[in-house]
Amino acid sequence: MHPTLPRLLPTDFPAPRRGRLETVQVNLGYRCNQSCLHCHVNAGPRRREVMDAATLEAVLDFALRTRATTLDLTGGAPELHPGFRDLVQRARAAGLRVIDRCNLTVLLEPGQEDTARFLAEQGVAIVASLPCYTAANVDAQRGPDVYQRSIEALRRLNELGYGDPAGSLELDLMYNPGGPFLPPPQAQLEADYRRELEQRAGVRFNRLLSLANMPIQRFGSTLISRGEFDAYLDLLRGAHQPANLASVMCRSLVSIDWRGYLYDCDFNQMLGLGLAAGGPLHLSQLDPAGLEGRPVRVADHCYGCTAGQGSSCGGALA
Repeated sequence: MHPTLPRLLPTDFPAPRRGRLETVQVNLGYRCNQSCLHCHVNAGPRRREVMDAATLEAVLDFALRTRATTLDLTGGAPELHPGFRDLVQRARAAGLRVIDRCNLTVLLEPGQEDTARFLAEQGVAIVASLPCYTAANVDAQRGPDVYQRSIEALRRLNELGYGDPAGSLELDLMYNPGGPFLPPPQAQLEADYRRELEQRAGVRFNRLLSLANMPIQRFGSTLISRGEFDAYLDLLRGAHQPANLASVMCRSLVSIDWRGYLYDCDFNQMLGLGLAAGGPLHLSQLDPAGLEGRPVRVADHCYGCTAGQGSSCGGALA
């Protein structure tokens, strides 16, 4: 795989400063039942990195000490972690909102047959990856039969009450482009998704979130192999909107990797850009009160968050 960080530094991206922490995002490990082309984590079935029990305990303690309101669980497929359910139950009992970043097909894996019901019973918000509403585009990006399996999982979630506008179970879909271009306007794309998924599959959801592909890890390496990396970076830089800096996710989120080290965001985690420039900073070494006001570590990939309508784990910024 081609390294991308050397192509992203030095940078002239205007570094923001961190505000009040609201979300603790935790990568439970890189094991996944899929290997998607756009995956900035380079996750897959052969990955063995997994958070240990002591770090899981430290993560929950950290989230409570920081007085964050949301615990955002990601991977890989976070549901495959053996401690996933215990962490969810304890976080919910402590009053934290919990988000599960779900690839949908994991809900159909052997041993995961009751995971959807567990999530519903715990009131977990789901952000589900579905990069298009057509089978051809989804399968091209994520693998054969992924679209149909994703639809089956969505129907299962709908049966449990997810996506009902009158209910409390949140089901958001996450879109990312199928190549080196920016997402279209989120509002129009959401209307298209809502219409097409209802007509094609009778599926409902709450919101569509759009996320730009980051020129890092598997996607960035693919761009380098195709000779498209520099052009894509030029596209991101040329579409930079300074107004989006006020809402970038790194101002209110901290990212924790499977070993317990801290980063300003999930993308920085994948590049090894730790929260502190002097070296890796473990969550056991940080006084949570010292987070607010810190400058965010940046490189040219950050233009992916401010380009056009903006991009974050919570969807478009503008």
